[in-house]
Amino acid sequence: MKTSFSVDKITLRRFLLHKQSLFEPDRSFESISLEKTLHMIKKLECVQLDPVSVVERNQHLVLAARMPGYDPKYLDDLLSDGKVFEYFANAACVIPMEDFPLFEPTRKRIQENVADSLESLEIVVNTVLEQLRAEGPLPSRAFKSDNRVNGYWDNKAPKTKETSHALNLLLDAGIIRVVQRDRTERYFDLTERTVTRKLLKQTKVMDGPTAKDLLIEKYLRAYRVFDPRDARFGWQKMTAAERRAEIERRVQDKTVIPLEVEGVKRQYYLLAEDLEELETFQENTKQEPRSLESTITFLPPLDNLLWSRERIKDLFDFDYKWEIYTPRVKRKYGPYAMPILYGDRLIGRMDPQIDRKNKVMIVRLLQLEPEVKQTSELRQSFRNALNSFAIFNGADDIQVENSDLNH
Repeated sequence: MKTSFSVDKITLRRFLLHKQSLFEPDRSFESISLEKTLHMIKKLECVQLDPVSVVERNQHLVLAARMPGYDPKYLDDLLSDGKVFEYFANAACVIPMEDFPLFEPTRKRIQENVADSLESLEIVVNTVLEQLRAEGPLPSRAFKSDNRVNGYWDNKAPKTKETSHALNLLLDAGIIRVVQRDRTERYFDLTERTVTRKLLKQTKVMDGPTAKDLLIEKYLRAYRVFDPRDARFGWQKMTAAERRAEIERRVQDKTVIPLEVEGVKRQYYLLAEDLEELETFQENTKQEPRSLESTITFLPPLDNLLWSRERIKDLFDFDYKWEIYTPRVKRKYGPYAMPILYGDRLIGRMDPQIDRKNKVMIVRLLQLEPEVKQTSELRQSFRNALNSFAIFNGADDIQVENSDLNH
């Protein structure tokens, strides 16, 4: 087993795109199914959730980018069928249900953190739990309250219904969970009666060290090319020294290999099980070192590929920042600017918005990187991608306000 492996950036990013199912996505519009959607989530390890709806929500855009023909109903059905659950991984994510026991230490840690808040709302919390026990699953609107408290997003004045805050606290603690989504509306029920006995038994016997190791392994598979300086490393609370120790232990065990990436100072690592596949990509790059051109794919801001902005900069020479929380006057590209993937390169950004009333997709900005050569193939690929993206988002027409693309 090699102690380290030298690789160029082009090879490494092609390998990473392949592992992310973005290098050669499934373009079969007829074959997407519930089972294939679940398989994709398992391959990615998890998909990040986000409520922002400038266009379709992040979780659906992630899956659609990899499976043209994907329907958001598939993910909703997987949740209702108990095939996936929602909890904290990279952030709030949808996760394969068989991984439920791995997150028990996370649930216990959060339960400790919110214990005082739950106690201060004890009467409301008990009322919510009793109502769920008697009538669940229920949406948040089923819980009535005139009292307002300081919720997660309230800066000063209390604006959150105390029942809504209780639901959020119970949800974060893992005492209740989201068991159904009717598009924008979530339905809640008790965790103890909506998880199978088998998984609950596995959860009860799952010890902390084992769960920690399994969760780190899941993180490594999700990232594939990883850096222990990531504060979210292992999706657990760890110090920088602890993160380094976890990587070093795996290097010593020869399950993780340090990478020497040409032209990159940052130290990255790879799972040893992926080395043979990376070597194959390296041989292919020697035969075809030029940038590969394929279809255009618009990546949502919280796409799995984009979880590490430093990695995107190092491997793709592409600076990316999600500007939705940036003050309007300081935005450079737009609130929902999506990186544009073309073959093995990130070549620009598109900032879309859906006018749902009039079924129009408005492209507020379509900007290409300066070095991008505008060929007829590229322009056709853009036309196809824009049309597909508009259709997926329920738009019948496209209006482009500002574009670098020559017609």
